[in-house]
Amino acid sequence: MVRRTRERWPGRRCAVVSETDQLALVALDSAPASDSSVVGGKAAHLARALAAGLPVLPGFALVPTDHAPRGALSGARHIRRAQEALNAPALVVRSSARDEDSTDSSMAGRFVSVLDVRGWASFVEAVGQVLRSSAADAEFMAVLVQPMLRSEVGGVLFGADPVSGRPDRVVVSAVPGGPERLVDGSRQGVRYQLTRRGRVVERRAAEEDEEPPLDGRRLRRLARLARDTERAFGRPQDVEFAFDGDDRLWLLQARPITAMSARAAPRARLLGPGPVAETFPRVLQPLEEDLWVEPMAQGLSLALDITGAASRRALRDCPTVLTVRGRAVADLRLLGTVGSSHPWLQFLNPLPGARRALAAWRTGRLRTALPLLALDLMADIDRELAGLPEPGKLLTGQLMNTLYWTRSVLVSLHAQESLAGALLDGRTGDEGGRRRGATATGEALALLAERRARQPTEASDVDRLIRENPVLLALSPPALSTKPTLPEVTGLSAAPRGVGALPPREGLRLRIRWVQELQARVVRECAARWAAAGMENALGRAAVLRWPELVAALDAGGPPAETADRQPRPWSPELPSAFRLSADGEPVPERPAAGSAEGLSGQGASGGFGTGVSWDGTGERPARAILVVRTLAPDLAPRLPGLCGLVAETGSVLSHLAVLAREYRVPAAVGVPDAVERFPPGTELSVDGTTGTVRA
Repeated sequence: MVRRTRERWPGRRCAVVSETDQLALVALDSAPASDSSVVGGKAAHLARALAAGLPVLPGFALVPTDHAPRGALSGARHIRRAQEALNAPALVVRSSARDEDSTDSSMAGRFVSVLDVRGWASFVEAVGQVLRSSAADAEFMAVLVQPMLRSEVGGVLFGADPVSGRPDRVVVSAVPGGPERLVDGSRQGVRYQLTRRGRVVERRAAEEDEEPPLDGRRLRRLARLARDTERAFGRPQDVEFAFDGDDRLWLLQARPITAMSARAAPRARLLGPGPVAETFPRVLQPLEEDLWVEPMAQGLSLALDITGAASRRALRDCPTVLTVRGRAVADLRLLGTVGSSHPWLQFLNPLPGARRALAAWRTGRLRTALPLLALDLMADIDRELAGLPEPGKLLTGQLMNTLYWTRSVLVSLHAQESLAGALLDGRTGDEGGRRRGATATGEALALLAERRARQPTEASDVDRLIRENPVLLALSPPALSTKPTLPEVTGLSAAPRGVGALPPREGLRLRIRWVQELQARVVRECAARWAAAGMENALGRAAVLRWPELVAALDAGGPPAETADRQPRPWSPELPSAFRLSADGEPVPERPAAGSAEGLSGQGASGGFGTGVSWDGTGERPARAILVVRTLAPDLAPRLPGLCGLVAETGSVLSHLAVLAREYRVPAAVGVPDAVERFPPGTELSVDGTTGTVRA
């Protein structure tokens, strides 16, 4: 928050002058000024920069007398002398709280700064404003006083790119005049991305005809300042700077970059939920992951090995399917969803071609035999399922054997289903009345519509419907904690033909769903027996077990006591369509290729990916709110925590609100044209805070 004040009554002693009697002086060039516990974070950083030889304006800090170092001068008389000794026509009076500009939090824009302070009375009033702004936020506040610089060009530079996480880039945003219009979000300015040596990699202006405020020489000086501040503080810094009328560069503020976006780890795989999102659309619990994702990964790896699509070493080292934040994702390159990042290497390395040549001999024979192999596998599974009693009639040992069999058979089902999709390409002929292009989901919808039309009363009994027509399970994803539900269907969409009319791949997919449901019922039965023995929340405790723990629990009559405190995986937002993992396991969205359909519509200001409902900041806050505004006004700061995203038509990547969004890990995009009109309240949105892409 920035305020300007001028003295109206020269020589008048302000009512708040008594506050200066309780303050002591600490000069920025003195040793105690480098201690943030004495002068606060902002002043301490400037003192350290000054000691390191960086271009810092002279000044002093005012601290409470009970925090002052030994020998510090105090009282209004000494403070007035120090003010006059700065020999400046105007001063800037700023906050310097103990935790301000710290490693963990910048507190950007939280406290008052008063600019253009002239005369003693206005100075005393400005000091009081700064001190009062901290009353509810900080137990200790110092006041930083420096000359008011008349800036020709001002701005902010980051010693590393906080949005992409690249440490080899310097980001500069500049405007004519002082940097205050940039940091308060009222101006976007011209944004530069530089190499560490100052070469311009990218330049972006809010207006096409906007004159660049910085030339190449000044940009190189700023890159050098970024390197010098990093050397002085040991890490990249967020720096406010200004060039005065004599072309002198000044460092006005330096603080650690508090919220660097995650960067993909070296050689991180390209992942995405696309190939498996339909099967597993929600967050999976640990036991669900072991029962369903692990067999899928093994089956897909087996299919890729048979077809020669990937080397055995790659398949051994990299699972084809895994979970991130509890959501199932697949390796997009292994599954062929995206092309190779280096396709020309195929011409230099003969091994992939030789591997495919060997696989071609196998797959040529397999293409002919696969329909019959699929029919045999489905027939075996149908016989096994038909011969199994209800889980409630099985002994505990039989329940365990059933789970072992289902995990094993799921691997075969996933392998053959993948091969059928790759090799048969939907060609099944008309043998046995099978329809080309028929799907299990379509068959289930047709059957459900017909049953509800003929028997509306009986059709309301979901359990009975599924028991009599297991094809309906194709309409509900697997889950341990909840029973399958069926959608509302209006009107007949097609005539149901029966499961036998499905092509091999769809028949295999349906059996996968049947086996998964059998597993869920067996686990529910185990939990019911534990509950009958007195265990609370037995099904919830079962869901958080891993597969070996479940086997041990069945042998022991229940989960071990140490698992009682485990919490289920919480809901997590949907993952980006393509991403890589950082060293800390954070998803880093993959940037779209230049000229792709996913072109940028704004600037990424805070990394991450969020989905939710647009909200204009008025009225009741909806669940999963994405705040859509025209400008990044400072009074929006209290609304940031808990948002799923932030979209603004104007504003800078380096403004206070953008900094706070990164600290709160709120995905944010700025400079999105006509965002308020395009995304009215209630619009379903996704925000990619790395690329700046906003989709409705």
